[in-house]
Amino acid sequence: MSTQNQDTPRKRLVVLGGGESGVGAAILAKEKGMDVFLSDFGTIPPKYVAQLEEEKIPYEHGGHTESLILTADEVVKSPGIPPTAPIMVKIAEKQIPIISEIEFAGRYTDAKMVCITGSNGKTTTTLLTYHILREAGINVGLAGNVGKSLALQVAREHHDVYVIELSSFQLENMYDFKANIAVILNITPDHLDRYDYKMQNYINAKFRIIRNQTPEDAFIFWQDDPVIQAQLRQISIESALYPFS
Repeated sequence: MSTQNQDTPRKRLVVLGGGESGVGAAILAKEKGMDVFLSDFGTIPPKYVAQLEEEKIPYEHGGHTESLILTADEVVKSPGIPPTAPIMVKIAEKQIPIISEIEFAGRYTDAKMVCITGSNGKTTTTLLTYHILREAGINVGLAGNVGKSLALQVAREHHDVYVIELSSFQLENMYDFKANIAVILNITPDHLDRYDYKMQNYINAKFRIIRNQTPEDAFIFWQDDPVIQAQLRQISIESALYPFS
């Protein structure tokens, strides 16, 4: 009998941030047999501490132990942690891949993804879209900035479709993830401190929502938004366009 699988070291995944998305990612990593460790520089809320202890997932809070973090094969980062945070700089220097919880969860599901972003109105639109699909009898999950962590749902539930509210912060560390339906409601100046006070950097982050789309996918956008229109003139888009007014 081959012992190859026993000799292969488990992938080490470090999760930074002990909130909804971080704990969900840690649970999914555990389900997939990874060596997982969660670290939060601040204080993890009691309900998430209870989840981590119930799942027997090693964690720390109130600081980062670099020797436990910089040995990672990959890091799942909470959207709220800026890339300029000291631990993020050290992770980048070691060239450890950094991804978002959405990117991580997307690897383990073939569900259709309806992804919604915008500077204003995205929570309302996400909740309404979820409500309409659920009332239509579709097996739908709600994730992202609202609802439960996508990673936790992928680990413990099964949905055919997910409606996901995505902030620009979440979109930053998404690479292979694909939205089957991407929605940009509007783009107005927001969070510019995160983007070197350059509006184009913020616009680029928002437009990552259409990354990896194909002609079979849909891009829905507000056609009267001058920022969206200016960006559309500068880029090529594979997906089918559905402007609304």
